[in-house]
This record gives sequence, C-alpha cells and structure tokens, in this order.
Amino acid sequence: MTHSTLRLAQICFCAVLLLLAGACSTVDVSQGTHFEATDDIALLPIANHTETPDAGHRVQSIAESLLHQKGFRDLQRYPQEDATDLLMSGSTSRIQQEALQWAQDQGIRYALTGSVQEWRYKVGLDGEPVAGISFKLIDINEAKVVWSATGSRSGWSRSSLSGVGQTLIKTLLEPLTMAPQQRG
Repeated sequence: MTHSTLRLAQICFCAVLLLLAGACSTVDVSQGTHFEATDDIALLPIANHTETPDAGHRVQSIAESLLHQKGFRDLQRYPQEDATDLLMSGSTSRIQQEALQWAQDQGIRYALTGSVQEWRYKVGLDGEPVAGISFKLIDINEAKVVWSATGSRSGWSRSSLSGVGQTLIKTLLEPLTMAPQQRG
C-alpha cells in the first residue's frame, strides 16, 4: 500500500467517524407490548415542557400517524380544544387527569401520553435540530404505567426538526406492536 493510498484510507475513516458522530441519539425503552385488534387505545395530550409553541401537539400528530402505520386503526384522540397553551403554562397534570378520566368514561383500556422536553434548533452557526421526548402507556383499568420510553436525538444542520423528531418517535414507539390477527 502506498503512502498516498494509506493517507486516503485514513481520511475516509475519519470522515465516516464524523458522519456517525454528527447525528446522535440516546434511547431507553421498556420491553414491548402487544395489542389485540380489540384493545382500545386513546392518544392523550403530550405535555410541552419546551419553549417551542405546539411542540406537544406536533409530537402527538406524528405519533398518531406512526401508530396508524403500525396497524393501530382505532386510536381515539382526546377531544381537546386548543389545550396546547395550557400544557405549556403549567396546567399539565390537570389536563392529563381530565384526559385520563375521559378515556375511562369511554371504556378505553389503554392511554398513550407523554411529554416533550426539547424541540428546537440549537443556537449557533450550525443550528442543529434536537428533540427530546418521553412516552408512557397507562393501563387505565389498573391505573398503572405498563410501558415507557424516553429518548433524545440531534440531527445535522441541514436536517429538519420534524424529521429528527419523527425518527426519534418511530424508534421510541417501535416496541408497541399489534398482534397478528388470527383467521378463522
């Protein structure tokens, strides 16, 4: 191997390392949960703990779409008026309790809720998008959390925030699966 070929290989290796380090993520997810087609699931408001308006609503919309793609066809969404500002202003626990009560009144078994800790572009020359999200699945009948996930992800300066968020949400929701339907 010539010196120039070795040097080129070193440069390529360094470039690959930089590419891998550029978009970082951290994810912690509890063991997966399987649902039957008859299981009712409500999508409750996502608390917004960021300075970005509507971040909770954005995460909720992306999560709803991804869950539909995974086979969750009968998701029920909490009928909220524009509760986004309330979720940002510190009324999170009251709204989430009202939403849980609504789900229980509807006879729904499970409720997916959570919070957004980060949804922004970093300040600086690169302006990299960053997202931090937590989800929890509550068994309403037993009043306990049966699954949870939390994670954060950053992207490249040319990445969109919604793209970075979608990738993170997809990774977090991956363990939730619809059981294959049995054919009779």
